[in-house]
Amino acid sequence: MSGQAFRQFIVKMHGRCNLACTYCYLYEGPDRTWRTRPATAAPDVLDRTAARIAEHARAHSLTDLSLVLHGGEPLLAGVETLARFTDLVRDRVPTGCTVHAVVQTNATLLTARRLAVLAGGGIRISVSLDGGRAAHNARRVDHAGRPSWPAAARGALLAAEHAPAAYAGILTVVDATLDPVETYESLLNLRPPALNFLLPHGNWSAPPPHWAGARHGEWLCAVFDRWWDAGRRETRVRLFEECLALLLGMPSATESLGLAPFDAVVVETDGSIEQTDSLKSAYDGAAHTGLDVFRNTFDDALRHPAVAARQACTAALAPQCSACPLLTVCGGGHYAHRYRAGHGFRNPSVYCADLQRLIRHIAARLAAHTPDAAPTATAVRTAPAAIAGHAAPAPHSPPALREGGAP
Repeated sequence: MSGQAFRQFIVKMHGRCNLACTYCYLYEGPDRTWRTRPATAAPDVLDRTAARIAEHARAHSLTDLSLVLHGGEPLLAGVETLARFTDLVRDRVPTGCTVHAVVQTNATLLTARRLAVLAGGGIRISVSLDGGRAAHNARRVDHAGRPSWPAAARGALLAAEHAPAAYAGILTVVDATLDPVETYESLLNLRPPALNFLLPHGNWSAPPPHWAGARHGEWLCAVFDRWWDAGRRETRVRLFEECLALLLGMPSATESLGLAPFDAVVVETDGSIEQTDSLKSAYDGAAHTGLDVFRNTFDDALRHPAVAARQACTAALAPQCSACPLLTVCGGGHYAHRYRAGHGFRNPSVYCADLQRLIRHIAARLAAHTPDAAPTATAVRTAPAAIAGHAAPAPHSPPALREGGAP
């Protein structure tokens, strides 16, 4: 029997990137499958992918889905190609199914004309940056070693100025060596309507950089306090809003927190159906399924053992995670961060201490808004009942800021 339907379709429009970021887990990590794939998704791959998405939407009576135009750098495929493919998907899905389209880009290739094509095609723009200053992006260079910041900043500001309704926001990977508040405030200068902070991909066999003493959790706590204490919502921060929603007993739609079944699937440039790129940070071929859009349906992918295991929620967790009082909020953390060579993914997240630090901190700040809930570890369990009548969670971030990509 198939699992929960896919609702996020990540399509690799181009398999190469115009940048050569020194830390990129996709092109510099253990996985090498990208080397044998075509640089660009051919028209027949895109045509078949659109048909498969529509087939899945019809079979599961989907009323909405997220279409993520991805890479590499998807703008290398040409904005007209992105717009035509998006139109093709929208034309083929059943009546009443809304397609939320977004392109995940490093912004260096954005121009006023390209923005106009994307916005006119109903495609939102999500930008990947390490921070809002040149020094924050020193490792984001092109293949000649030249800095990408001037072009990236220009592209992000173009989106803010010329296509604000299409500007989805910015994805940023946490760098624990940078000042957290300075990083957050620098990103505000790019006028994003939303931000999402992602933890660097790592696992027990290949720990993330600067991984000690819950430094990433402390970093995020500092940003949360700056965001929470601003007195007004300067921007939406998806990670924080999702954590607050979960503490209030509401559902979450993020891969990093909560127990909602995973609902994303990837189509590579050659039509291969794969799991998300984040798994490629674990080992070579970790995202491989052996399926493709020409021979297989997305329901076939739902039945794949690795996908089924990922959708198993609590059954896929380590025993210590299942017994943890933070379970309903943490959810075991990001799946890729649980990997340990020889033991698979049934382990706590390598960021367990960081997630505990962040969740308890946010729970304490939230509990402080009512005299009925104390800011202790046990308040995590009682927060939904105690606070539901006193505070409303911020609305969820748009699909653009999900973790479906490789910023």
